[in-house]
Amino acid sequence: MNHAESTTSAALLENAVLLEDIVHKVSSCGGILRKHPIQDVYGLLSQTHRYGTQLPNFGDDAAIVPWQDGYLLMAADGMMTPLLINEPYAAGKAAVMVTVNDIYAMGGRPIGLVNVLASGDAQQRARIVAGIAKGCQKLQVPMLGGHTHPDAAQDHPALSVAILGHAHKLLRSHLAAPGDDLVLAVDLGGRPGCRSVTSWDANSGKTPAQLRERLEVMVTIAEREWVVAAKDVSNAGIIGTAAIMAENSGRGARIDLDAIPRPAGLTLLQWVLCFQSYGFILAVPPQNTARVKNLFEERQIAARVIGRVLEQPVVELTLLGHHRTMFDFRKDRITGIRYTPPQDTRS
Repeated sequence: MNHAESTTSAALLENAVLLEDIVHKVSSCGGILRKHPIQDVYGLLSQTHRYGTQLPNFGDDAAIVPWQDGYLLMAADGMMTPLLINEPYAAGKAAVMVTVNDIYAMGGRPIGLVNVLASGDAQQRARIVAGIAKGCQKLQVPMLGGHTHPDAAQDHPALSVAILGHAHKLLRSHLAAPGDDLVLAVDLGGRPGCRSVTSWDANSGKTPAQLRERLEVMVTIAEREWVVAAKDVSNAGIIGTAAIMAENSGRGARIDLDAIPRPAGLTLLQWVLCFQSYGFILAVPPQNTARVKNLFEERQIAARVIGRVLEQPVVELTLLGHHRTMFDFRKDRITGIRYTPPQDTRS
């Protein structure tokens, strides 16, 4: 074997090892494992749906209630305890951001928020509330009320935020169809975020107008009916979020890791595990892909096709010629919530 062949063989082995590492660390990361109990909770509480007028929910980022000429959207999120303890101000901001992103991921606009805050330490509580206020100011959404527990132990704070929004047209989590392009839209103009969680902060340093302009892309895409399936990148990261959308849709996905846009200074593994302050995965019919990408790129958002939706319920990763199956939903689960698509047509 000559030197060139030896170098090529070493590079191939290195890429294979990297792919194996990504498969292992993504599938076993906290953002994936924390979603396993959802199936049991969903299974019991979905029985209450017979009392309401909501649309069926197969893993949507927000619940949907038909209302007048559109839909009311409701979502909630809770902050992780280590983040509240170690970075209370950042936790307050994040609580607003994640719920606002859930509404835009559905093609809607936020109306207002409420919160439940438990903190018995005045300084800790003040920093959390200051973060909430800053998040509301940056994203221009009002915090309308809530409930405070001022007697919680300092090492057991809690913060949950709920949001109400409205949409004229919807983006769903379970309508990805075979042959759709998987488009990742992320803002590379940011920096590593909180120390307590792996995250990418692309909101700091931007004006409220800039933040709203980026988020409004999702509303435009929904109202022009270019896309019917989307999710915001959660703490499951880029690959994990795409896999959850495939699972919810009763489908699979092939994801090309080489195609994922990422900022300088982060490894591919670090990047795919990041929670994104601005990041969306969309399943786009190929005839609409160019105009969807253009909408994002006009606002300095990187939008790339990173894969394709498959009919078979498996999530496959490719990297520089190597191939690995990460999930096979015939035996694996993330949330366990799966839509059964009708034959040969979109729902």
